[in-house]
Amino acid sequence: MSPAWEELVSAALVGTDRRPYDGDLLADAAVELVRHRAGQRPYGEPRPAAAPAREEDQEAVSPAAAARLAGILGGRHPRLLTEWLAEAASTGRRVPPRLLPELLDKGARDRSIRPFLGVLAGRRGRWLAGLNPAWSYLMAEPTGESWELGGHGDRLAYLGGLRRSDPGAARRLLVEAWEKETPEDRAEFLVLMGEGLSMADEPFLEDVLDDRRREVRQQAADLLTRLPDSRLAGRMAERAARCLAVRDDRIVVEPPAECDKGMERDGVRARPPRGTGERAWWLQQVVSRAPLRMWDTALLRMRIPEWDREVRSGWVRATVLQRDPTWAKALFAWDPLADLLAVLPPGDQDEVAADFVHRHGVDGQMIMVLGGASTPWGRGLAHAVLTKIRKVAATQPWNLDELARMAGERIDPADRFMADGLTEVSSLLGFRAAMMKELR
Repeated sequence: MSPAWEELVSAALVGTDRRPYDGDLLADAAVELVRHRAGQRPYGEPRPAAAPAREEDQEAVSPAAAARLAGILGGRHPRLLTEWLAEAASTGRRVPPRLLPELLDKGARDRSIRPFLGVLAGRRGRWLAGLNPAWSYLMAEPTGESWELGGHGDRLAYLGGLRRSDPGAARRLLVEAWEKETPEDRAEFLVLMGEGLSMADEPFLEDVLDDRRREVRQQAADLLTRLPDSRLAGRMAERAARCLAVRDDRIVVEPPAECDKGMERDGVRARPPRGTGERAWWLQQVVSRAPLRMWDTALLRMRIPEWDREVRSGWVRATVLQRDPTWAKALFAWDPLADLLAVLPPGDQDEVAADFVHRHGVDGQMIMVLGGASTPWGRGLAHAVLTKIRKVAATQPWNLDELARMAGERIDPADRFMADGLTEVSSLLGFRAAMMKELR
């Protein structure tokens, strides 16, 4: 650097009050910076030109569909991006090259859309991903290769498909490869075991409780919790029975005094989150991993003088882990949560959510609960939400616009006639109907 540059930096750091500068500091700094950069020589050998991208073997989406995607990326109904990508990916088509850079940038920030981009980006997208480190995540998405020759994404896709068609074969394949897999891959492969889970998987999952990586052990414990006849469920039932006892019309609670090695092996985390006591934390986890069949939902009506919040939170977690619809419906009446609603089968979910909307005011809780309802909404729930919007439109609660947007995004476009008179909802449903027609 020249002395002039050092003088400029010094004046800028301490201020011109303390170190007077004769001239225009900012203008002179800009000139010096340009001079400095212009005089630099490139380091290393010139980078060879990249080979051209291979010819595409996928058909592109229609021009109308591409134009709609460009509009969504440009800010028109941006929350519909995931729906557009999912629908387009299901057709096996690709997006035009001009839209790839923006989509790949979004995928770098949002992991949830990456599986769709693995299909939609085509060969040009992978070529671009090889040139830009920020887009390299795309290389891990499925390409259609086999278990033996494919990358991480291909192997996940292969194992997932095999698990759906032949759970036993998928388990045997995973057992054979287990010791060679990285801890990160083990954890992701275990997630796929949730499909078709049965007691045939129990011996393997019990062994995985001794894995070196905590995330792997935790995933195995979550799966074993879903099997009420597993050895882990039996151990947790014994622990929970020592913690909870029914006396007269109340439930007496005695939390664990310690978290021993056996509890940690079975998925109980010893260290509590900030602000939570150790015994409260251990109690909640023990209850959450105990089989729900050891209790009756009638217990929800009983008084718990001490540790009430921990016990009930444990039951909620157990219901979500074990996917028990009976407990989900009973607990939802006590504490309406999106996670509980998501456990229910579609018919029950539609009925329970519709009843909640009828009885509840338009507020943040309603928005969060409806976020747990599967899409598209059933007609019962759609009718309840649209009726609520019409009923409260005159009072204009602060989040009515959000409820209207959710309705437009989650009601089946084929049912858009139900939204007659509700301009925002009807317009959004019409937008989605046209979007689906273009993609199909």
